[in-house]
Amino acid sequence: MASEKIFPEGERRTDHFTGEVYFNVIFKDDTPLNTPIANVTFKPGGRTKWHSHEVGQVLLVTHGEGWYQEEGKEPRTIKAGDVINIDKDIVHWHGAKKDSELVHLALTAGEVDWMGPVEDEDI
Repeated sequence: MASEKIFPEGERRTDHFTGEVYFNVIFKDDTPLNTPIANVTFKPGGRTKWHSHEVGQVLLVTHGEGWYQEEGKEPRTIKAGDVINIDKDIVHWHGAKKDSELVHLALTAGEVDWMGPVEDEDI
């Protein structure tokens, strides 16, 4: 069964991303849960910059196929149905493969430390 997109793409973002990436906050942190949830759509080749989270992050992949890589490790394929649990202070990036769109929900509490872009030769 093919995975369908279930949330709107939202606004195009260029601040902490490269390529064509859309960001839509679907749950704000002004509730007792205190964890914002964003739907992030990466068009083919779009990705985050290197970054880390002071509390950690969980990615719920809902559509397509892409990459996840932690600093010092090889990139790994992620696809619809995958859950990626990222510990606090782990430097990493994630995004779409060159021939696929990737959509995930990002559960992100706390601050994000944004770093430089991912170079094509790193993939």
